[in-house]
Amino acid sequence: MNKNEAATKIREIAEALEEHNYHYYVLAEPTISDKEYDDLLKSLICLEDQFPDLKDPNSPSQRIGTKIPSGTKSVTHKAKMYSLDNTYYIDELKEWHKRVLKGLPEQNVEYVIELKIDGISAALTYEEGRFVLGATRGDGTVGEDVTHSLKTVRSIPLKLKPDGKIVFPETLEVRGEVYMAREDFQWLNQQRKKTGEPLFANPRNATSGSVKLLDSRVTAQRKLSCFVHSFGILEGGKEFKTQWEFLNSVKKWGFPVDPQHRLCRSIDEVIGYCREYQEKRESLPYEVDGVVIKVNSLQQQERLGATLKSPRWAVAYKFPAYQATTTVKDIIVQVGRTGVLTPVAELEPVECSGVMISRSTLHNFDEVKRLGVKKGDRVLIERAGDVIPKIVKVVFVSGGTKNKMFTVPKKCPECGGKIIKEKTEDVAYRCANPECSRQLERRLLHFASRGAMDIEGLGESVVTQLLDKELINDVADIYCLKKEDLLTLELFKEKKADNLIQAIQRSKGQPLSRFLFGLGIINIGEKAAYILAQKFETIDRIAKAKQEDLEAIHEIGGVMAESVFKFFSCSSTKKLVRKFRKAGVNINEPIEKKRQELAGKKFVFTGELKTITRNQASAQVRKMGGDVSSSVSKKTDFVVAGESPGSKYKKAVSLGVKILSEQQFSSLISE
Repeated sequence: MNKNEAATKIREIAEALEEHNYHYYVLAEPTISDKEYDDLLKSLICLEDQFPDLKDPNSPSQRIGTKIPSGTKSVTHKAKMYSLDNTYYIDELKEWHKRVLKGLPEQNVEYVIELKIDGISAALTYEEGRFVLGATRGDGTVGEDVTHSLKTVRSIPLKLKPDGKIVFPETLEVRGEVYMAREDFQWLNQQRKKTGEPLFANPRNATSGSVKLLDSRVTAQRKLSCFVHSFGILEGGKEFKTQWEFLNSVKKWGFPVDPQHRLCRSIDEVIGYCREYQEKRESLPYEVDGVVIKVNSLQQQERLGATLKSPRWAVAYKFPAYQATTTVKDIIVQVGRTGVLTPVAELEPVECSGVMISRSTLHNFDEVKRLGVKKGDRVLIERAGDVIPKIVKVVFVSGGTKNKMFTVPKKCPECGGKIIKEKTEDVAYRCANPECSRQLERRLLHFASRGAMDIEGLGESVVTQLLDKELINDVADIYCLKKEDLLTLELFKEKKADNLIQAIQRSKGQPLSRFLFGLGIINIGEKAAYILAQKFETIDRIAKAKQEDLEAIHEIGGVMAESVFKFFSCSSTKKLVRKFRKAGVNINEPIEKKRQELAGKKFVFTGELKTITRNQASAQVRKMGGDVSSSVSKKTDFVVAGESPGSKYKKAVSLGVKILSEQQFSSLISE
């Protein structure tokens, strides 16, 4: 075969493959079997290997993926990728409709509805009908170049199909949602289970990780899909008048669009669609978390405009979180390390979002009163953010005189001590007995935890035995333990006892910041403990500080300042500090000169980190002038996502917060 014949053959096979992709992914009408498709692809690759100068950058052979040599590049979006405002109730949706009508007085308004696919947003750019750039949404202004990965997604056309009636633009940027079908997600997790790899939490998590892989050959194996839902740039060629016209036109060009999209001529039709698919969501082949409603007329969209964050002409109606109903078997009270009493509902076990739920916190006694919940009631529970079980409401009130409303206990359920409520505006009730055994147990476990003194081996069963045998009466007594004491405990032999003694000795060298956090002062977390240690350098200076001195620190508010001042004013605290000092525990803070590369940057960590502990990562950020938070907000600069990230990851994506992999974070702090 000469070169001209090869060029013709390559063109014919490439066109045939793209046509088959169009029939399979856009029309849902496959024309050949998977094996026939694979055979065609192999013949194309073979010809391109024989005649490498005939290989097209947008050839179907590029869908098998390649390994790129370096990290992803940033992409500045020519048109901002907005996030949508959310509504959760039909009444909120009606209120949004009223605002639309107010912005378009005396005009007829139609809506186009599409399912809100639970994937990741992407911008696809085409020049003269050829795919040239794929980017993530990022913060809406700047995203990441993931062209190499998106080329492997077979439903994304590498070349647009010419349409005799409508000429596609010279430059076209469309926006879509890249996702993984339920079946493909299950298959992927099965494969990972076989090879001992961590399982992905959900299809969205798997999609995000797959798109951002440096080796797109792996991405190609994960069977991602895409639906196009809007455009960002249209230069030259056809200009559209409506969203409905846009969807139908791009489908002819080869783009996949949500087959469930619908044109509605009233808000009642919109509401009917939302209710219909809220019931159907589980029967769909892909995960959806709601419905997107858009004003159909592009001229009306332009008139309505947008806020800094969201368009006024579109909104998302979010489906309720996964819920279930069950019966409250009992309501018990737990005592925390600071003496706070927390009511907890023990439930008849019920499956909710794939997890068996048997307990749910009721947070505080005001919440119990608000819900009106009591033993025997049937309740609706919800896994907020698909993680935390929460009682939403009582759906059936139990009868009988035995099941009375739950009230605040008059005595501590653990020690029988007095229950107090220090301030009228405070919802928390506390056990006033400082020697309460449950408080001491929780304080000991907190003191030994990884984020505090990191005493490996001092877990719950060991602490319980130490208290039962009266070998410990306060936290400082940890440093009075001897090997012979430990050998009296169950399952303790020479080596285990030696290891724990060594861990206790090592903990003496922890910096003041971790010691301060380990003391468990009310309202003082890791960050506040670090700030106080860096400011005062020794525990004696903190103990002598006046409340106004503490309040003068920018990051320490009035409530925290009062907690610290009261804690160190207690005679029992002074006695405890003397015992720690006598035992040789470090109570000073090594002041390190900060590198300022991350000055002012706010970080949040989620998921499991493999090469560094979360405490080490947090310490590194602080050394470089950055800040670490436990929650994601608009002010967060980076979310570092390890394996199986949780709801913080989802919130970061929804807010457009920059997400770093563990590898990207390591590169950032080592620069």
